Amino acid sequence: MFRKIGAAFRRMMYGRYGSDELNLLLLILAVLISLCNAVLSSIFTQSEVFVRWISPSLSLLMLGLLGVNLYRCFSRNIYKRQKENRRLRNFLTRLKDRSHRYYRCPGCRQRVRVPKGRGKINIRCPKCGNKFVKKT
Repeated sequence: MFRKIGAAFRRMMYGRYGSDELNLLLLILAVLISLCNAVLSSIFTQSEVFVRWISPSLSLLMLGLLGVNLYRCFSRNIYKRQKENRRLRNFLTRLKDRSHRYYRCPGCRQRVRVPKGRGKINIRCPKCGNKFVKKT
């Protein structure tokens, strides 16, 4: 019986995007918001503002994040979902890389990585050969 259910699920997911790092991040954020809402609800039980406005807003935000998560998971537009995930990974890479700065070439829009702390430098784009000056 469970093999049939698993096979049916695999057939349904064929051609769909599935899960990735951004979906995991959205799920973790939704769980954290839900936990914060539960803790704050137990603390502020007498506060009418929290009960009427803040708690429902947090619940709506959590449900919205879960909805976006499911939409991305079942999406058939794989190219767009990969592009969104690539943007997240590039953002996280830049957060971790503290010894370099990232600039865009004004000619071809290529992203160029240069070391920090060198002052004003001439940057030559490796793709188009355009030269431009930036301060690091």
